[in-house]
Amino acid sequence: MADSSALNATRRSVELAALADGDVPDVLVIGGGITGVGIALDAAARGLNVVLVERHDLAFGTSRWSSKLVHGGLRYLATGNIGIARRSAAERGILMTRNAPHLVRAMPQLVPLLPAMGRAERALVRVGFLAGDGLRRMAGTPASTLPRSRRIDAGRAAELAPTVRRDGLEGALLAYDGQLIDDARLVVAVARTAAQHGARILTRVSAVEVTGTSARLSDELTGETLEVTARAVINATGVWAGELDSSLKLRPSRGTHLVFDAETFGNPVAALTIPIPGELNRFVFAMPEQLGRVYLGLTDEDAPGPIPDVPQPTPAEVAFLLDTVNTALGVAVTTDDVIGSYAGLRPLIDAGEGRTADISRDHAVIEAPSGAVNIVGGKLTEYRHMAEDVLDRTIALRGLTAGPCRTRNLPLIGAPANPVSTLRSDHDLPSSLVARFGAEAPNVIARATCERPTDQVAEGIDVIRAEFEYAVTHEGALDADDILDRRTRIGLVAADRDRAAAAAEEFLAAT
Repeated sequence: MADSSALNATRRSVELAALADGDVPDVLVIGGGITGVGIALDAAARGLNVVLVERHDLAFGTSRWSSKLVHGGLRYLATGNIGIARRSAAERGILMTRNAPHLVRAMPQLVPLLPAMGRAERALVRVGFLAGDGLRRMAGTPASTLPRSRRIDAGRAAELAPTVRRDGLEGALLAYDGQLIDDARLVVAVARTAAQHGARILTRVSAVEVTGTSARLSDELTGETLEVTARAVINATGVWAGELDSSLKLRPSRGTHLVFDAETFGNPVAALTIPIPGELNRFVFAMPEQLGRVYLGLTDEDAPGPIPDVPQPTPAEVAFLLDTVNTALGVAVTTDDVIGSYAGLRPLIDAGEGRTADISRDHAVIEAPSGAVNIVGGKLTEYRHMAEDVLDRTIALRGLTAGPCRTRNLPLIGAPANPVSTLRSDHDLPSSLVARFGAEAPNVIARATCERPTDQVAEGIDVIRAEFEYAVTHEGALDADDILDRRTRIGLVAADRDRAAAAAEEFLAAT
């Protein structure tokens, strides 16, 4: 039976041809990050005819460069923004219990109680964690999903984060937040769920000359252009939104992460969480991640000027992250330990003067002079709420006929409750495969036609060959970068990329 959620080059060609033949969608969404695919899913689930175009690949921009956290809003509570705090906690609970329980798990966050941390600072963190517990309860998220915060002794702290400094360690404060197996995988899951509900997801298609009811599209693979009419056009291009609407005033900020082999941090099972001196409720995190890695982040720096396709960390940010984490480590990490890095740009709404760290993370829905509807600002955690908000506004503005929002209780592809049939596999399922695909994991192997489907794509990398094939046949990967940098995160480490590149090209050549 054909999989209605499958994205691939053949489906792209068929759906692009139908659009060129004059089909008029209800909604044209521009942008294939988490906000854009969230809008496409919401629109399709309401019964609207929706087309999404993305000039690069799904999750090409900011949506793949996050901390992989689904925040509960604690930081915003500390700064008095109760609205964002409550919404973030609610949306985190929806993701963890209904939409994507297979992609989001509870991540322990450990704040070591070291001599440099004064009594007042310790009390502030403890009060913050208790407030976080309150937000969790208010959102209706059970403690079985997100355990309550508590204090632990020094021995237990060292078990969870083995490289923590032992000299003067008086235990630690432990709390829990949501952690994605990967942000780009969430984007792909949402996009495929939108396709499952009838949305057309077209990557490598750029949009220019956008109005409220039309756009000129260009197929980036062939160079062909087409004029498309739609009943509504939504600009969800994040930090690039100003390219389609020059009246928008955005102020991007750069967030940088460093990538380490997990052995450098003693293979931790908790995120070592170090308060930034002089800051209110801001931390640097050393987070255990998939593929045996630790990500260290996060910075918040002004990023003026032209928007690059792939932002780069600065030496000052690298030094800041290393200096901060080393205050809590028994053995210092250096630039020699860094095996990769990445930076992303937050699409913040320009509020004038002040630090980017202090700018609200709220979103805004703004009608452009051209008539297109812009959605700007916001955070990954609130993508579902943002989609609901912009669609409610767009439906009212354009007089569209649509059902109510259904996404609050809509399971994504891979969630156990999603109706995509789960095939049986005669193979044992690798735990890493289940972590990335959830209930869909058996399909990845059962639908494979390649030789040695359960072999690793390269020695020591826990991604199997069937995953590369599935990326091409079901997840819309069109080139090696799509496979290595977004369907998997092998590409974050240059040496691993080189070892896996031949396997990626093998599966692309087979299509």
